[in-house]
Amino acid sequence: MLTRPDVAIVGAGPVGLAIAWRCASRGLRVAVHDPAPGSGASQVAAGMLAPVAEAYFGEPELIGLLAESAARWPGFAAELSEASDQEFGYRTEGTLVVGLTGDDLAEARRLWSYQEGLGLPITPLRPSQLREREPALATRVRGGAVAPGDHQVDPRRLVAALRVAAGRAGATLVPGAVSRLSDVDAGVTVVAAGCGAAALTGLPVRPVKGQVLRLRAPGRGAPGFRHVLRGYADGESVYLVPRDSGEVVVGATVEERADTEVTAGAVLRLLRAAVDLVPELAEYDLVEAAAGLRPGTPDNAPILGPLPGRPGVLAATGHHRHGIVLTPVTADLVTDLIVTGQSAPLLAPFTPDRFTAEEERTWN
Repeated sequence: MLTRPDVAIVGAGPVGLAIAWRCASRGLRVAVHDPAPGSGASQVAAGMLAPVAEAYFGEPELIGLLAESAARWPGFAAELSEASDQEFGYRTEGTLVVGLTGDDLAEARRLWSYQEGLGLPITPLRPSQLREREPALATRVRGGAVAPGDHQVDPRRLVAALRVAAGRAGATLVPGAVSRLSDVDAGVTVVAAGCGAAALTGLPVRPVKGQVLRLRAPGRGAPGFRHVLRGYADGESVYLVPRDSGEVVVGATVEERADTEVTAGAVLRLLRAAVDLVPELAEYDLVEAAAGLRPGTPDNAPILGPLPGRPGVLAATGHHRHGIVLTPVTADLVTDLIVTGQSAPLLAPFTPDRFTAEEERTWN
C-alpha cells in the first residue's frame, strides 16, 4: 500500500527538484509529479548566475533575493555535487558586460551606475583591459565592466544532478501530468510548474518567449573565451555563455508570446550581435536553435509561499529570467516553511497575496 506523501511537488524543473531534494533530505516523504522532468524553461536556459548583470531599475527586493541566492550557490553546488556524484558545469570566471558602440556603452554605463549605487560588485574596464581578459573580443568594443561574482551553471546537467540527488534522498517521481490540484493527495502541495502554474492556481503567471542558439567550437575544442559575455551590439542585447564542452549558448529574445517557434529574424539578430562582439563565432557550428517559455509575473518577481484560501498549497513559480540563480534560495525558503510552518522575512515581498483580485484579472 502506497504511503501518502508529506509533500507533493508539481513540476520537476530545477526549482521543483531542488525543493524535493531539500525536503527529502530532512526526512519528509516526497512525491514529484511531472510527465517530462526538465522539459520546461530550464531546457533552453543559459544558466547565468547573475545577481549583478540581471539587476534592473525599480526591482530592489528582487535584487536582494538574487544576491542572497547567488551567495548560496557555492555551498549548494558543493552539496549537490557530493549528493549526486555528478558535475553540472558550475563555473566562476565571472561576467564581462561590454558595449560595442558609443551608444551601446552609454546605455550600459547607465545601468552600471545604478548597480554601483546599490553596492553591487561591478568594475568598469577600458577596451584594452577587456581584451587582456578576453583577446577574442572585437577591436570595435568601446568599453565594458567586470562582475566577478556573476557565475554560470549548465541547466540541463543541473536537472540531471538534482534528479539523482532527490532520488537518493528518497523522493519519488510520479510521471503523470497534474491537471487539477484536487487530484494530488499530500500533506502539502508545492506548485513549481512554471507557466503551468496559472491554470492550476489562477496566479498571474504568463509565458514570455525566449529564443536561444547553441554553437560549437570547431574541432570540439574549448571556446575561444572563458568569461560569460553580456553585451550591447548596435542596440541589440545579447549574451554568450561558454561551456567546457565547447558549446556556446547565445541568447536570448524576450517576447510577449506563447508559441515556441524559432524565427529566422531572431536567429539573424542573435548571430549578428554575437559575431559583432566575438568575430570568431562566425566559424563555429550552429547546432541548435530553440525557443522556450519563461514564467513571467506582473512585477517580474517570483511567487513564493502559501496560496490565499488554499490551505496546504504553496507556490514556487514565476521566476521569469531568474529560475536558475534563484534555485537555492527558493528551495531553502520553501523547505523551511514546510518544515517549521514559519515564513522567513525574505519571503515577504514575494508571497502570492501581493496580487489583488483586480491585478489577477488584468494579467490572466
